[in-house]
Amino acid sequence: MASRSTKMPDDFSIYYLLDFLARPVCFPSKGVLPLEPSEKPMDESRDETNPQYQGLTGLRNLGNTCYMNAVIQCLCSVSPLVEYFLSGKYTASLDKEKGEIATAFAYLMNDMWLGDFDCVSPEVFRLVIGERYPAFTKKTQQDAQEFLIYVLNELHEALKKTNKRKNQGTSSTAWEPRGYVTESSIITRLFEGHLSYDIMCLECQTTTYKNEIFTVLSLPIPYETECSLENHFGDLDGGHYTSFCKHTLTQSWYNFDDSQISEIPESSVQTSAAYLLFYSSQTFSVPVKNQNG
Repeated sequence: MASRSTKMPDDFSIYYLLDFLARPVCFPSKGVLPLEPSEKPMDESRDETNPQYQGLTGLRNLGNTCYMNAVIQCLCSVSPLVEYFLSGKYTASLDKEKGEIATAFAYLMNDMWLGDFDCVSPEVFRLVIGERYPAFTKKTQQDAQEFLIYVLNELHEALKKTNKRKNQGTSSTAWEPRGYVTESSIITRLFEGHLSYDIMCLECQTTTYKNEIFTVLSLPIPYETECSLENHFGDLDGGHYTSFCKHTLTQSWYNFDDSQISEIPESSVQTSAAYLLFYSSQTFSVPVKNQNG
């Protein structure tokens, strides 16, 4: 079954819900959440009085799509990204001609955070991105990092804004042309960094200024800033992907294994199976309703 095309909530509705979710609640004892492999309406225990279930929705495996499910769960643990899509803010920047993937992603995130099921199917999102990248429609294992880069690129292209700047002539921007164009989006703000460095010729002392944009770095980063990670079990020819994500509301860690979700202790997060790690430079907080709106 394809993910449902539910109507996106307006800004006030989503902020009111997230504001409600931010209130103190009592959480049940730790253990495996009652998820089933197929889509199934939530029982009475999973409603607005149990906000800990928001954002804890499994994804059906469509045939070796664990790599995709794990990436989506990691992205859905990044609360600024969640707030941006669930509030409907993305529509103001959406390029209608390039926005099919971004729209499908928004509806899938809506199902995962505000839907009525313990498990949903990412079939629509997979079909839409498969039109651009046919390899992801095949029932063969794909690389999670490659899939992540394609998704982030497509979201950026659909949501970007172009700005023209003038070079002020300072030494810090000497590498830039006098007139240059920059592109920004929610993706660049959350997932990109800039690395600036100088290259000096040891013979003539000529210095060249370089600036590089990066999304992925192979660097050791303090464990305290970690917010989610993706694991790979197997070898280069195959295996299985899962993800460990820190939930915004409960501040607990969960193991997302396709349709199954279980709470895990923080001591279990660091493993030799870690493949992709998502870090935050600041602690994520729950979005709340705009009091001035």
